[in-house]
Amino acid sequence: MGGVISADDPKWIEPFSGLSEVQFARLVALVRRRGGDVQRGRPWRLSLESRVLLVATYWRTNLTLRQVAPLFGVSKSAADRILTTWRPCRPSRRPRKDTVYIVDGTLVPTRDRSVAASSKNYRYSTNLQVVIDANGRLVVAIGLPLPGSRNDCRAFTESGVDRACRGAPPIADGGYQGTGLILRDCRLKGNGAHQAMLGIAELHNLALTG
Repeated sequence: MGGVISADDPKWIEPFSGLSEVQFARLVALVRRRGGDVQRGRPWRLSLESRVLLVATYWRTNLTLRQVAPLFGVSKSAADRILTTWRPCRPSRRPRKDTVYIVDGTLVPTRDRSVAASSKNYRYSTNLQVVIDANGRLVVAIGLPLPGSRNDCRAFTESGVDRACRGAPPIADGGYQGTGLILRDCRLKGNGAHQAMLGIAELHNLALTG
């Protein structure tokens, strides 16, 4: 089909994935190595490269699947199958001796009320805790989604990111008082929000490490 986005044409890669051609090739190789190209059930209409680009586009642009699917010349159900078949790995890394982690929470608006609550941004949101390496700005961990009304102090332990911080001293803002973190004045549908954040973190790390 003409007029659609394809990874076969390099001009689409950077605008829609945020990665250079070399970085995108590394991502595709990583997906293939982790079994992302294994055939199960119906044959894929898109190549592995284009499927990777579709998922990256969905995470990066915040477009709906109904909008993304026609861009790649596939049906919404086919795009949904691509998205739900893949699960990004956790971007945790072994810390160096001089590593310091920064912890903060972000409110992600979501329609799934099972993991959302009316929060300070006046929208139904989920609280996602993010841990980054203070030196390289690489994402180390993403917490499980919690209702947006949950304060960061509780979310730090309930989301599980506290376990990711055991290998290095963490710093955070005043919202984490009482958690044992070093305080510093700095602001650096369900599980789907968690998976998307993990995927975004993987793209972020790839873009930083080249």
